Amino acid sequence: MDQSPLPPYGERVSSDTAIAHRPAGLPPIKLSAPAHNGFWEIPVVYEDAHLLAIDKPAGLLTSPDRYDPDRPNLMKLLHGGIETGRPWAVARGLTYLSNAHRLDFETSGVLLLAKDRTALVGLADQFGSEKPAKVYVALSKGTPAEKEFEVDLKLKADDRQPGRMRWSKDGKKSLTRFRVLETFGGVSLIECHPLTGRTHQIRVHLLSAGLPILGDPVYGDGQRLYLSQLKTNYRPKGDEPERPLTPRMALHAWKLRVKHPVTGAHIDIEAPWPRDLEVALKYLRKYQ
Repeated sequence: MDQSPLPPYGERVSSDTAIAHRPAGLPPIKLSAPAHNGFWEIPVVYEDAHLLAIDKPAGLLTSPDRYDPDRPNLMKLLHGGIETGRPWAVARGLTYLSNAHRLDFETSGVLLLAKDRTALVGLADQFGSEKPAKVYVALSKGTPAEKEFEVDLKLKADDRQPGRMRWSKDGKKSLTRFRVLETFGGVSLIECHPLTGRTHQIRVHLLSAGLPILGDPVYGDGQRLYLSQLKTNYRPKGDEPERPLTPRMALHAWKLRVKHPVTGAHIDIEAPWPRDLEVALKYLRKYQ
C-alpha cells in the first residue's frame, strides 16, 4: 500500500496529465423521471470517443438496488435513453454505456462511464487494483484533533443489517486519508482520499473517527444543518418550515484521476461542488 503523504492541495501529480474537457455542441443529457419534476438533467464533466464522465446528482442510484429493483437508477435511465433514441444519445452515437464504479444514492459528483467494452475492461482493471486517485469532500459533525489523519479499518457487510457495512478483523483492507480544510464550531469540512474502494468506506471511517457526515441516516443520526443553528437572530419566514442548508448527506465526489484506457494519458476530472454544499459553507463562514 502506498504510504506517501497527501499531495499539497490542488497539486497535479505529473506533467503528462490532461485536464478533462467537455466537447462543445453536444446536447445535455436529460433523463425522464416523473418523480423528480419530469426529468433529471445530468451535467457532463468529461467526454471523448471512449469515456463519458458525469456529475451524478444526489438522490439517484447509480445502478439497480438489489433489494428494490424497481427504484429509479441512473444506468437504467441512460440505457432507456439510448434504446429510445433520445437526442443526447443520438448526437453522441451512443450504443453502449457502462459504469466503471459506483456512488452512493445521496452522494453527488464524478462518475465515470465507458462508451465501449474495451474502455470498460481497461477501467475495470484500474478500479479493481485501486489505482484511480479519488478525492471527496464532506461536511462532518465534530472537530478533528489533527489536520491530517488516516483510518485503517477492515470492512465487511453487516449480516444483521442488510445494506450496511461494519468494521471487522475479518473484513477487507480499507484505508482512507483525511485532510481538514476548515472547521466551524463543531462542523468540519474534510477532504477525503480513499486508497481502497470499499462500499461506504468514507462514511464508516469518518464515523469511526467520531466525525459522522452531516445528513447520513445510516452511519450517523441523519441530522441536517439549519441556518437557525448558526444565526443567533434568525427569524423564520412566515409559517413556512425552515429548509435545511444540507438537505441530504453532505458528501461529494470531487476529483478523479485515471489513466485513459485507450491513450494511456492521465486525466484529471472534477465535478464542481454542489450548490447545497456551497450555501452551507457560505453561512458557516459567515456565522461561525
